[in-house]
Amino acid sequence: MSEGTATATELTSQYMSQVAGDLEHNIKEQERISAQLTELQGQLATLQHDHAVLVSIQQALGVQAAVPEPAGADSASVPSPRKKSTPSPGTRRPAKAAPTQEPRAKKQPGTKTAAKKAAAKSARPTLVNLIHRHLTEQSEPRSAAEVAEALDHAHPDRTIATNVVRTTLENLVAKSLVQRTKQGSSVFYTAVGAPEPATPTGEAQPETAG
Repeated sequence: MSEGTATATELTSQYMSQVAGDLEHNIKEQERISAQLTELQGQLATLQHDHAVLVSIQQALGVQAAVPEPAGADSASVPSPRKKSTPSPGTRRPAKAAPTQEPRAKKQPGTKTAAKKAAAKSARPTLVNLIHRHLTEQSEPRSAAEVAEALDHAHPDRTIATNVVRTTLENLVAKSLVQRTKQGSSVFYTAVGAPEPATPTGEAQPETAG
């Protein structure tokens, strides 16, 4: 029994010394943190005083601007959305499934109208086709300005510029779809295969004479 009591006293003495050391360390940490807190509180009080002085100077100068709030106000508003999100997990399944389907159904007519507009635009003839078709219907050579003016009157919904028409005509000349003739300082264009004015008039005179 004497050996058991000896070991028990040794264990208790070890625990007591360990607890005493932990208490001493705890007290030192409390003192250190309290000293840091007092220092930080002093710095915070100085900053708050400077903030009030700066705001008063700004108001005295007549400058109206949004004064930034301290970080404490933002941190205080953080837990409010967290509280709202926690009680509603059970109601999210039926509530959020319905509204997500409704806007998708509303967006479908918009996509259909956009597709119709795109199809209508693609169905319109290109400027190259319009210019070539116009020249084939003419019996006399036409200048770029005349072609642009005629197409502008025929298609008021399209913006047709003379420079664009001239460039398109030159591209058609390069593709041998349009002939380019120059009379003085003016340039005229004729579609390849279009009726020439001199031939029918020259043949009509002998027929009328006979």
